[in-house]
Amino acid sequence: MTEKNMLANPAPLGLMGFGMTTVLLNIHNAGIFAVGSMILAMGIFYGGIAQVIAGVLEYKKGNTFGVTAFTSYGLFWLSLVGLLAIPKIVPGFEGPGDIAMGWYLFMWGLFTFLMFITVFNRTYAWRSVQRRSYS
Repeated sequence: MTEKNMLANPAPLGLMGFGMTTVLLNIHNAGIFAVGSMILAMGIFYGGIAQVIAGVLEYKKGNTFGVTAFTSYGLFWLSLVGLLAIPKIVPGFEGPGDIAMGWYLFMWGLFTFLMFITVFNRTYAWRSVQRRSYS
């Protein structure tokens, strides 16, 4: 007899943490307001820590994709806040230049693209298309 898994679904926490923080950052990118404590706090707590917690809970549920996605994006937000805040807090530390920041974001874009491709291998509709094409 197996024990029923009583963990709640952590995906809504992880998705909301990523979505709301991303929208807030892009409102800044649109020039509506400057980077301030609101964006940094959201990046640390909701975009970062909440997603890492969601990733740990996905690990307990045995969902490798959820662990990889939520933990990685949570650490993305924590590292992004670090890149933006550390140069302003610690004397002598320079912020990343435009080229370095471009490569940093490019690598995360590549990671996101690979995660996007991985989703297709998880859906039943895509599996049925793959089965038909090999028949």
